[in-house]
Amino acid sequence: MSKEQRAQVDAMLRQPRPDGPRSVEEIRVGFEALMARMIVPDGLRTTRTTLGDRPALYVEPGDERGEGTRTGTILYFHGGGWVFGSPETAMSLTGNLVARTGFRAYSLDYRLAPEHPFPAAIEDALSAYRALLDSGEDPASIAFAGDSAGGGLSVTTCLAARDAGLPLPAAIVAFSPGLDATRTGESMDTKAGIDPIFTRENLEHTGAMYLAGADPHQPLLSPAVLADLTGFPPMLLQAGTNEMLLDDSTRLAARARAAGVDVVLDITADVPHVFQSFAGVLDEADRALDRAALFLAQHVRKSGTAAGSAR
Repeated sequence: MSKEQRAQVDAMLRQPRPDGPRSVEEIRVGFEALMARMIVPDGLRTTRTTLGDRPALYVEPGDERGEGTRTGTILYFHGGGWVFGSPETAMSLTGNLVARTGFRAYSLDYRLAPEHPFPAAIEDALSAYRALLDSGEDPASIAFAGDSAGGGLSVTTCLAARDAGLPLPAAIVAFSPGLDATRTGESMDTKAGIDPIFTRENLEHTGAMYLAGADPHQPLLSPAVLADLTGFPPMLLQAGTNEMLLDDSTRLAARARAAGVDVVLDITADVPHVFQSFAGVLDEADRALDRAALFLAQHVRKSGTAAGSAR
């Protein structure tokens, strides 16, 4: 059954698209339509709020878990190449992490390129983390998580927090993170054509919008090849073998090990970029999310502060 599920997902992602580079608006509308097809767990409670200088979507379990005491907090960064996406498009991921852990989450609506290129997204993410800390949140009760570009933000925000002298979160969970703006991973070539979503051309099209002329050879843009990860919290990196960005995860994991960081590199065969979005459709997605939830439960401390104070 899983082989059939994987084939169905691959076929859906390979549906014909217009030739040539698409406009920003076309990319955003197309991504919203795709992600609207993903399954979001029932029973979650969502509230629009602000965190730092930006809007955010506050997501919490619909049952009584966490009432009166704060459980862990996930600061979630959505995917979309730093150009498209929103907290709503990531709800299949954020919602599943909340439902499976009992934690609450803030999904940040950070600024997007090309209107707001690098380093705007990192600035917004760091501001959101500062807001959680300023509200009295224990960093040991906070995890960063994200997918694709947001997975990259979970790493680069941690770099920025460390450089700013802030205490670091308890853990990082990154789904198919984008971690190399230099595009030098071998999988950029070996997975071309196997990847049903990306081509080098479309990655460079949106990547140029985020870079806006910035040199990609710097840690906040290419942590997989340039970042010093000393002092980082435990990390879980999940990716699929059918994605061009696979080596972003494998190389960051190697750098983490070299820096003495606890890291789990979790690679699933024959699945595409951010396959976890297909929870409820693809067995591998549900199993990967179970592993992510277990990782968070093992590393995030629960706090006794009244829930919701950061709102």
